[in-house]
Amino acid sequence: MEIKDIPEADADRMVDFAGIVFHSRIEDGDHERNSWVARRAERIGAYDGGTVAGQLAALPMRLAVPGALLDCSAVTFVGVLPTHRRRGVLTSMIERMHADAVAAGRPVAALWASQGAIYGRYGFGLATRAIGLEIDAARPLELRTTPDPAPLRLIDLASAPEILGPIHSRALAARPGGLVRDPEWWTRGTLRAVEQEAPGFSEPRVVVHPGGYAAYRAHEHTVRVEDLVADTPAVEAALWRYLASIDLIKVVHAPSRPVDDLLPLMAADPDQVVVKNGYGALWLRLIDVPAALRARSWAAEDAFVLDVQDDRLPANAGRWRLTTGAAPACDRTDAAPDLTLSAADLASVYMGGTRVSALARLGVVTEHTPSAVAQLDAALAIPLAPYTNDDF
Repeated sequence: MEIKDIPEADADRMVDFAGIVFHSRIEDGDHERNSWVARRAERIGAYDGGTVAGQLAALPMRLAVPGALLDCSAVTFVGVLPTHRRRGVLTSMIERMHADAVAAGRPVAALWASQGAIYGRYGFGLATRAIGLEIDAARPLELRTTPDPAPLRLIDLASAPEILGPIHSRALAARPGGLVRDPEWWTRGTLRAVEQEAPGFSEPRVVVHPGGYAAYRAHEHTVRVEDLVADTPAVEAALWRYLASIDLIKVVHAPSRPVDDLLPLMAADPDQVVVKNGYGALWLRLIDVPAALRARSWAAEDAFVLDVQDDRLPANAGRWRLTTGAAPACDRTDAAPDLTLSAADLASVYMGGTRVSALARLGVVTEHTPSAVAQLDAALAIPLAPYTNDDF
């Protein structure tokens, strides 16, 4: 098996390959809708002679973490032919992705996992979660928060990246987990004309407030919210009120919202807004543990010795003295550890989406120094739960 780059000319074939491994039918237009992602990515192939037996793409992106934007390998198009399973193909491709990320100076990698059990073995930890919401819009949506009175306006899709970009950037600074979006990402990703998960729905419509926006689609009596960002709860209230009051609409469905979304509490009648489901979202891999720990902001000034277990990236393994606060530091040490944890579990807690204390209760984080777990939880604390609404 030879691991090498997949040429850009084969980007369409990567879409076909994904259809095989994910058991999906490739329809007319699917290549145009999806191959742009492969074209802008670093493409890794596992070749068995002239046959591509496995593929992986890594998009160089910028990920919002607490207090910073980090260079990130956004991993997608991962798959292995069913004829080549359990032969180390995925392991070889991920090892190459790791090496490429190290060489490029990208401290983290991230992915959406089709099967979560796979990626913990490679040092990925579940870092963000999301919920789905549904509003009964057959009656007026009464809110406990007074909506901001500034006027709303619908804008055309061509102007959306320029108008929405600054609002989205403010959201990334306030809440970790999202990706920086360039114009192509806005146009072909966030606001793509056809949403495969919403057949029959309209192209995106975008309503803008000076302090927020909502991108949505409509079909018959349903609105599907694709993206909603607001600077303040009052702006958020204005956007939800607008969506729930569109003529002929009886249901507003928001399939991806932060776990701490205010709307269920904001509704005057809690039964009018229902949390339909909760699910794991972005998986994170710390490629360079000390660089990642130094880059994020911290809620408390403290010091810890972390014994990190990482079989896949030996440069991460061992003991690190982490100093949190205004000037974070993370350096090698021989001192006795305060905590022992795996690289995957460190990735899970890194953005504040999982508490160290929960993992300690599970028995997968070992506390050697009394109160170290509680102190690290305090240092990792963030005002808003991490949230990812960028599909890749």
